[in-house]
Amino acid sequence: MAKKKAAKTAEAKKTNETAETTGTAEAAEAAAAEETVSREEYDKLREEFDSQKEQFLRMAAEYDNFRKRTEKEKLQTFDNALATTVEAFLPVADNFALALASGVDDSEEFRKGIEMIKNQLDTAFEKLNDVKFGERGEDFDPLLHDAVSRVDDDELEEDKIANVFQKGYKIGDKIIRHAMVQVVN
Repeated sequence: MAKKKAAKTAEAKKTNETAETTGTAEAAEAAAAEETVSREEYDKLREEFDSQKEQFLRMAAEYDNFRKRTEKEKLQTFDNALATTVEAFLPVADNFALALASGVDDSEEFRKGIEMIKNQLDTAFEKLNDVKFGERGEDFDPLLHDAVSRVDDDELEEDKIANVFQKGYKIGDKIIRHAMVQVVN
């Protein structure tokens, strides 16, 4: 009986060892399966993160472009409004210049009054960064000047401005009015 009992105990030990070995193998398999699942999950989450990051960077770039574009449009709107305003006053300035140039037997006081008004207009245009162009002797530039005629002039070289009929005005790079000029042949 003792032999039977010892044999049963040895068999039970063997079964327990086999079960433990099998359990460890199953546990190792379960751990490997869990690691595989978590690796797949990690890869999926990483892909989603990269996608979200790319979307965020694109949105930030779009916002920056939008900000720059609206700033540029604001400046253009201001320049356009300023140019329109100046353009409305140019005929007045031209008429004062013509009145001064006519020199018809005006009284000295009347002439001084017109000169003062002309100077005030010129000062206002300067404050608005309005630049006059089109002087006798300047080079003719078809982008700035409208040539209404050509003339021979011994004093000036070819393609120089001989006479200015109407001054040109610009603000920055924006031409408000081209100068009307006569060009030397």
